[in-house]
Amino acid sequence: MICTLCQRACGVDRANGEIGFCGMGEDAYVAKAMLHHWEEPCISGERGSGAVFFSGCSLRCAYCQNWEISHMRKGLPVSVSRLREIFFELYEKGAHNINLVNPTHFAPAIAKALQKRPPIPVVYNTHGYDGEQALELMRGLVDIYLPDLKYAYRLPGRRYSGVEDYFQAAKTAIERMYEQVGPVQLDENGLLKKGVIIRHLILPGQVDNAKAVIDYVAERYSGKVYFSLMRQYIPCGQAYNYPEINRRVTEEEYKAVEEHLFATELDGFVQEEESASESFVPDFDLGGVIAPEDEEEFRRLKGEE
Repeated sequence: MICTLCQRACGVDRANGEIGFCGMGEDAYVAKAMLHHWEEPCISGERGSGAVFFSGCSLRCAYCQNWEISHMRKGLPVSVSRLREIFFELYEKGAHNINLVNPTHFAPAIAKALQKRPPIPVVYNTHGYDGEQALELMRGLVDIYLPDLKYAYRLPGRRYSGVEDYFQAAKTAIERMYEQVGPVQLDENGLLKKGVIIRHLILPGQVDNAKAVIDYVAERYSGKVYFSLMRQYIPCGQAYNYPEINRRVTEEEYKAVEEHLFATELDGFVQEEESASESFVPDFDLGGVIAPEDEEEFRRLKGEE
């Protein structure tokens, strides 16, 4: 199958061993499976979201907080059957949902694994640069879409993520997501059971870009989706190559964007200043990836025993 899972549409035949722009082949690679307590409250709840962190990435942002897995591709290959087991193991641990983190380039394997799924919502947590091929594979399998909307302007998309068409591509992808799942719906406990949350991470020096993103979402989706304004940026990855973003967001920058958001009728979430901390980046130690019966042998092979 010629790969057009993301908007780069690099066209490789990953089923026959070719490697895509994402740096990955056909088999799903997973770096961590855990109960994640740091998502939006209606996702994490009290017990946590069942996050499955996939390796590789088709966007490759220079400042990525998950650089170790997105760019360096740390992780282990998992079969479809093992991926399904991971979903059920998270459910048995009490996860409120299955949270697929950066899943786009593994959509075919994920779709197969979800043919039998736990009785909890499935969250598709993505950079927003998804192609129609991936989203069609998720139709009827995903309950909640959690896309980024990183850039409204061309220049930061080109400079920091190497894409010229991010805004148009992400707008199209989010339209398809919303068409699949419709307006947000909460259960009796205030947890999201269906709908879209659009995220925007404020970058240093990009106040106008953030305001433009908010304006678009407010005009197109007010009252239909949730909006999550993220303050958690810290210089990661290769941000040191870009002096203008090799710092944290200032209080003045954040307040300017937050006030712009509050002037709209969007519902959603904001983050506290404390969220901009390395302590919120998971330790990608392959926890939850190895089948329980294989953990002892895996530790032995790594020389831990």
